[in-house]
Amino acid sequence: MPNFARSAFAKASGLSRRTRHYANNAFDRVFRSASLIQAGQTPFETLHTDGLVSLRYYPPLAEDVIELEGLDIPVERRPHKTPVVIVPPLAVNMLIYDLFPQRSLVRFLRAKGFEVYLIDWGMPTRKHTHYNMHTYVAELLPAYLNRVRQHSGEQELSLHGWSMGGMFTLFYSALSKDQHIRNAIVLGSPIDSHASGLMGMMYQRISEVAEVVRTRTGFRIHDLQPHWFHTPGWANTIGFKLTNPIGSVMGYWELVVRLGDREFVQTHATTSAFLDRMVAYPGGIIQDAVVRLWIDNQLSEGEIQIGDDVARLQNVNANLMAVAGDSDTLATPDAARRVMDHVSSSDKTFRVIPGGHMGILAGSKAPHASWLELADWLAERSD
Repeated sequence: MPNFARSAFAKASGLSRRTRHYANNAFDRVFRSASLIQAGQTPFETLHTDGLVSLRYYPPLAEDVIELEGLDIPVERRPHKTPVVIVPPLAVNMLIYDLFPQRSLVRFLRAKGFEVYLIDWGMPTRKHTHYNMHTYVAELLPAYLNRVRQHSGEQELSLHGWSMGGMFTLFYSALSKDQHIRNAIVLGSPIDSHASGLMGMMYQRISEVAEVVRTRTGFRIHDLQPHWFHTPGWANTIGFKLTNPIGSVMGYWELVVRLGDREFVQTHATTSAFLDRMVAYPGGIIQDAVVRLWIDNQLSEGEIQIGDDVARLQNVNANLMAVAGDSDTLATPDAARRVMDHVSSSDKTFRVIPGGHMGILAGSKAPHASWLELADWLAERSD
């Protein structure tokens, strides 16, 4: 329904001006939500794509100043020497890194003088269901990091990984022993998954059952074809929301209560655009993650099987900043903190900040709670 029809309906219904405002917001949120979305506004160039995975480069900003949640951030024109490569997790869309103009991680890092690249894993289909940890960590990631090096002319890189992207960062560094990974930022990545609250306790029980099954039958999940484990995007959306079901329901209740607040309606539509557009997990990744990360909890001992190889965290010696959220149910502080016990980095920092799994990356508190410190930390180690 076009705007004139929407307004005509409200006027014909004899509604008051305030009620029409509520009705217009409700109409737009339900039927024209795309017009409310503020995400994905920072320009980027696609340097390479293989049809699934692509490499983004964010060129210098045109502005002299950007807004960051109430702060004015001057745009630094002199770039730091070491580029930053964002390594996202699977299943999410890339809007999370450019969620709002005033809360965009890529825009902020670019403003702080960093050359910014992002590896977009794309949208896997069933023909990619055989992709596993080895595919991403030992094949795709090194190939795309080489393209970053070719484009930037720099060998040393900083990697920024959230959730599974943080694991990919650690696994790549551990497996490849790449001495040119200068800095690693890891957010919300469980190293001791059995220490991750109620979910960890559940997987401890599953682990005990799995060991009995293996001993008595010899059955292994990896004996099955990976296509049985392919997880569509809609299932990942539901799963992510179930990590905080009360918060998910309250978000829609707050929308009803604050329907007259146009800015809030835009914020809700923008956040939902990320949450409601999750991407499929290849079956091979599900096999590896469920068995090796959650059931067997291999990382708690400082190593994990990647294909036929073993990645040992003791091989990680990059400058490390690890971040956990105080209300993260997927990677609790106790689960994330264990990285400090295993890496060989002489320069390593661990922070617990306000927020859940998504909040520590792009929540309203993230810029003040971690982004500013992160930029200073990187700047000191990037020239």
